[in-house]
Amino acid sequence: MTETSSGRVVAVARDDTHRFSKPTRESITLVAGQGVEGDAHAGATVKHRSRVVRDPGAPNLRQVHLMHEELFADLAERGHGVEPGALGENITTAGIDLLGLPRGTRLAIGDDAVIELTGLRNPCSQINGLSKGLMKELVHVDDQGATVRLAGVMSVVIAGGEVRPGDGIRVILPAGAAQALQAV
Repeated sequence: MTETSSGRVVAVARDDTHRFSKPTRESITLVAGQGVEGDAHAGATVKHRSRVVRDPGAPNLRQVHLMHEELFADLAERGHGVEPGALGENITTAGIDLLGLPRGTRLAIGDDAVIELTGLRNPCSQINGLSKGLMKELVHVDDQGATVRLAGVMSVVIAGGEVRPGDGIRVILPAGAAQALQAV
């Protein structure tokens, strides 16, 4: 693995129930193999309702959801006011091109936590409840016919630790050929 760039944590959020938005917190605790302590989506197996219905024993590749703060500025220009936690993410970042990172990238956050990217978030239409037309901004088809997903990335926790706004994030790229993130 190769360490490349760095960024920072802007905000952290968690919710113990399955609601669309998550309240921001002073800190969250990541638990290896589980996700965010006290979050409804934490666990070794899937916790997202639609995925539990399909296969309740499937591994949870969506333990921690990250979004880049830069997206919020782009959305605001298009009339959609979005704040950290509003789209259900656990960690809001700045200074990292999350969507451009390959699968298997590790992010070392703060002093101890390490997560590994598993894929792109595949959002649901509940997003339009936050702001009408927001889903079209976050998932659309480009001029070449490819689906573009902008609603953040999903990850699993490799090493636990406390994460707070202001913590640094180090990007560690996987060895070998890069594999683009796909929807999970």
